[in-house]
This record gives sequence, C-alpha cells and structure tokens, in this order.
Amino acid sequence: MHQLTLAEIARALAAKQFSAEELTRELLARIQRLDPQLNSFISVTEEQALAQAKAADARRASGENGALLGAPIGHKDLFCTQGVLTSCASKILQGFKAPYDATVVEKLASAGAVTLGKLNMDEFAMGSANESSHYGPVKNPWNLERVPGGSSGGSAAAVAARLLPAATGTDTGGSIRQPAALTNLTGLKPTYGRVSRWGMIAYASSLDQGGPLARTAEDCALLLQAMAGFDPKDSTCVDQPVDDYLAALNQPLAGLRIGLPKEYFGAGLDARIGEKVMAVIEELKRLGASVKDISLPNMQHAIPAYYVIAPAEASSNLSRFDGVRFGYRCENPVNLEDLYKRSRGEGFGAEVKRRIMVGTYALSAGYYDAYYLKAQKIRRLIKNDFVKAFEEVDVILGPTTPNPAWRLGEKSNDPVSAYLEDIYTITANLAGIPGLSMPAGFVDGLPVGVQLLAPYFQEGRLLNVAHQYQTVTDWHQQAPAGF
Repeated sequence: MHQLTLAEIARALAAKQFSAEELTRELLARIQRLDPQLNSFISVTEEQALAQAKAADARRASGENGALLGAPIGHKDLFCTQGVLTSCASKILQGFKAPYDATVVEKLASAGAVTLGKLNMDEFAMGSANESSHYGPVKNPWNLERVPGGSSGGSAAAVAARLLPAATGTDTGGSIRQPAALTNLTGLKPTYGRVSRWGMIAYASSLDQGGPLARTAEDCALLLQAMAGFDPKDSTCVDQPVDDYLAALNQPLAGLRIGLPKEYFGAGLDARIGEKVMAVIEELKRLGASVKDISLPNMQHAIPAYYVIAPAEASSNLSRFDGVRFGYRCENPVNLEDLYKRSRGEGFGAEVKRRIMVGTYALSAGYYDAYYLKAQKIRRLIKNDFVKAFEEVDVILGPTTPNPAWRLGEKSNDPVSAYLEDIYTITANLAGIPGLSMPAGFVDGLPVGVQLLAPYFQEGRLLNVAHQYQTVTDWHQQAPAGF
C-alpha cells in the first residue's frame, strides 16, 4: 500500500480494496520503523489519525467518494493544528499547541484527509538544507549522508521514503521546489494569494505560500484542488475561482511555447544538470512543444534583493515571540528587558538570529532607503521581466537547483554558499508567480529536478506540462533503496 500514489489510493479506497484505517495503520508502522533514520517527523498524531481514518471509512460507507477521503498526509510544522504541537522546529515554540486549525489544515480535513503528523523543517522556514531545526537535521532517503533540501525537508523526505503519499509544504524562496528536486518529487508553489496563509506561521509575509509535495503532478493537482480558494480571514488571499486542475492534466502540449532563459545556463550550474534539462526539453518537443530563447536580465539581483526583503519581514514577524505570551520563557528573569533578551537569545537558533539581525539593520533609520527600498524596486524589475517574457512564451523552463544534494554539514559554516542554491527558485517568490519542480533524472545517484514557471494563476498549465512529461517518463516512479 505504501507504494501507491494519492490518486491510486483514491481509486483503491473507492474500490474497497482496503480501508482508510488499514492504510493508516500500515503507514504509522512504517513511520515508527523507518523515520528514526530520517528524522522527518516532529510529531506523529497516531490517535488523531486513526480517528480520522475511521471517520473517513464511515463517510465512504454512507456513499461519499471524495478523492482525498481517507488519504493519509502530513503537515509541515508551521501550519497550526488544533491541540497538536506546532513548533516551526524552534525551541521558542516549545510546548505550544495551536488552539485552532490553519485554513489549509481545515480544508484538507474537511475533504477527508487523514493527518499522520507534523513534519520537520528548517527553523521558522529559514534554510535550504533542513539543518537548522531545533529537533535535528533531516536526512535525504536517497543518501542518508546528504541533505533533503529545505525548508520543507521533512515533508520531502517523508514522501520520498514512502512514509506517506503526500504532504504540505511552504515556499518562501524555493522551499517546496528545491527539496522536491533533491528528493525526486513533484512540488508546486502556487501563485501568491492562491492558497490561504491564515494559521500558517509567517516567515516573510509577502513571499510565503503554501503548496503540495507529492510524487506526481496528478497528486499535486488533487491536493491543490482542496487547498486553493478564497479565505476571508486572509487579507492577501485572492478572491478568484479555483480552476479544475485535474481536468487540465490531459490537455495535449501541441502549440505550447517554452522559454529558456539564457541566465539559467551560465556559471554555477552543474553541467550534468544542464544536460538533464535539455533532455526534458527534447521530450517536451516530441510532445508538441516549441522552444524559444529568452532573457530575464534582472535575475542576477534576485538573491541580494531576497536576502534584504525576507529578513526584513522576518525581523518584524518574529518580534511577537518574546517569552511573554506563549512558547519558551527563560528562567528567573530579573526584569522585562532581561526576559525579552534571554528568551529570544536562548529560544532562537543561529540562522534565525542571523536573519533577524540582517532584517533589523536593513529597516533601521538611515539604511531603509539604501537597502529595503532598493530591494523592493529590484523586485518590481524582476516581476516586469516575467510579465514581458510571458508575452512571448507560455511557460519558462530551467533547472530547479544548480547542484544535486550536498553532504550534511558541508555548507553549515558558509551560509552564502547555501543561499546560492536558491538562485533559480527565488525569482518566482519575488514576482509572485507559480512554479513547479518535477523529477528529471539522476546525477551520481542523486535526484535532480527541472523547474517550470507560468503566469499568475496558471497552476493548471504547470500541472498539465508536468503530467504529460510524466506519462512518457518514469523518473518520478523511482524509489530510494531501503524505503
């Protein structure tokens, strides 16, 4: 059962080949047996999962037949989940049990999904390797000495290891797409505002977006169908009808115009990944697509702009974690100032502190115009590059990451080197457009991904291209040895 995709599980449950409770029990046993190697879960919600599975079976027995009814999933541990530890993988949220469900959690639960637990991540979603978690690093099931990517590394590792068929993640600068590429998954970052952020603990509010991680584009379509939609509780959520993503999957690719940005294939890209990208292009051409060279001239400024804007927003968002209202509090503070300083100093990890300090500096008097305002102007130029490019092409294609997964600890003392791993993914967040990473083969036995970008609210187009590619290739079906 653990080898089945989400879509296959839906068909098997409808055909009564097994029950949601049987499936849930098998996956809980796999998590208990195999996750100690990976450290992908922070919390396993066994009692809740079995109760949800039994309820799903009862709903099916009464005639319901939703695609996610009884489907097991996990949530990245920054989605508030009522009565369950929600930690953001940080000591500062030690013991915090959310008093409500995030909108994404609520929507998936009402669709009948069974939550097996909360998944490990980089602390407050700050990282590209899932090494900054208070609960320890997550390991890549393809090679336990390698990182799974971040910040949604727990979600990616658990799905890749077949501990569950799909999971939620969040993407602020590539945190769904990059781990998807490094673990042989399909991961989708929707358009900013397509999925509600209510109840999703914020890192950088103008960049964060929740989305699905799964093995196939079809599974991502199933999840996005349930996750997407207007939420009056989130002022950044767009009031626009949700497309039928499943119906879009089977459209032929004849006439599809693919843009290849010259900036994606310069210095810094592992040549072997470049070869994989070109092989994907050839396959898509056989399916009827055409290719055009394009340029995204302001891409070179994306990383510096991002690492001003995101830390600035983080500095503001994380000011609420002060040891007063919830979470970790230092022992025996002598006064209020001591309480603030020691609670935050002891509660936050090194990477979070680094970004808070960078962000506070960028927003401080005398530096706001020089850094934050300039970064926002660059952001607009990057957006304009995409708007112009999409006048000529339907999707943009390139590598998801410049390199395969690196060794655990390899970049721990060189944060800039880790930041550069997000070079191809960050621009989609700065512009707010949707992006998808899909499996494209292996380099030295490690998975690599290809990224697709599309105009605003064209998630269906991305899923369509990925699904059509996956009907003629089998990279996405490969599983790591031992799992």
